[in-house]
Amino acid sequence: MAAAANPRAGPRVQAERGPAVPLDALRDAAIGLEGIAHRTPLLPVPALERLTGVPIALKCEHQQPVGAFKIRGAYTAISRIPAQSRARGVITYSSGNHGQAVAFAAQRLGIRAVVVMPERAPAIKVAGVRKLGGEAVIAGNSSAERYEQAHRLAQEQGLTMVPPFESLDVIAGQGTCGLEIIEDYPGVEAILVPVGGGGLIAGIASAVAALKPETQVIGVEPVGAPKLARALEAGHPVTLDDTQSLADGLLPLSIGELPFRILYGVVRQSVQVSEEEIVAALRFLYSEAGLIVEPSGAVTTAALLSRRIQPTGPTVAVVSGGNVDPALFERLVAPTRSGPAA
Repeated sequence: MAAAANPRAGPRVQAERGPAVPLDALRDAAIGLEGIAHRTPLLPVPALERLTGVPIALKCEHQQPVGAFKIRGAYTAISRIPAQSRARGVITYSSGNHGQAVAFAAQRLGIRAVVVMPERAPAIKVAGVRKLGGEAVIAGNSSAERYEQAHRLAQEQGLTMVPPFESLDVIAGQGTCGLEIIEDYPGVEAILVPVGGGGLIAGIASAVAALKPETQVIGVEPVGAPKLARALEAGHPVTLDDTQSLADGLLPLSIGELPFRILYGVVRQSVQVSEEEIVAALRFLYSEAGLIVEPSGAVTTAALLSRRIQPTGPTVAVVSGGNVDPALFERLVAPTRSGPAA
């Protein structure tokens, strides 16, 4: 057993193993991403190893071209759209990172990209979409409002939808992150993954199921957005009434139907971290490793620092993104802002 949860950490379930994205599809996605997405490093963090007593490495997805893992899935999906349809352009709905990834991929492929974003989307992410040539359309704050607006525009303008996580191609692209972890760290016993809509954890679960099924894949989400926890309890996705957190990339009201079918039975554990624990992780990553990451990317480190997850073997914590508003980051890390540790 690679990791144990603190009793207050969240639910555990025993479930039948669900269907995974085939290994060939993951490897095809990896080939397609060559020259587009980075093979991000695994960064050892001695302070975390001293705390936990086991080897800990961070999978640095904040170092991707758009500052988040989302480029893997977005580019994979868009590149696989038939050329005639792709030429008319693409559209998505996103709180930020997936939208930037779609804009980046569209720019590389020379096509139009429209991104429907919430009113509460961080300004840095809206600006990022526009800087990459994407058209940012603001539509309410609920995921339902963004979804409806995006689908209306898609029909009116002949655009192809690139959903954030309800797509096998997107999940296959995200799964390349899991391939890299297993190839670069074959002894890994647990992988901790931030959970929004579930595309990343479903993709990583697929890689683990194919190559190293004894490795645990553990979800981490904010206390204010326990989508995966509720789905694991119920055995199916559950729609929450509301989600709230600094971790703006992890706020869908429900885990995706398709991601859940893929991860169910492979992922058996979800832990939740508080807002205070997320902020403490941001400060830790900056002071101990010199990393500037967004709150969504810090939740896996928060789970380790708070001992909500107590690993018993080599563990990788995915740092999913680094697109944080500079003023917000300055405010959150102020007590440690004298500079990162040498």
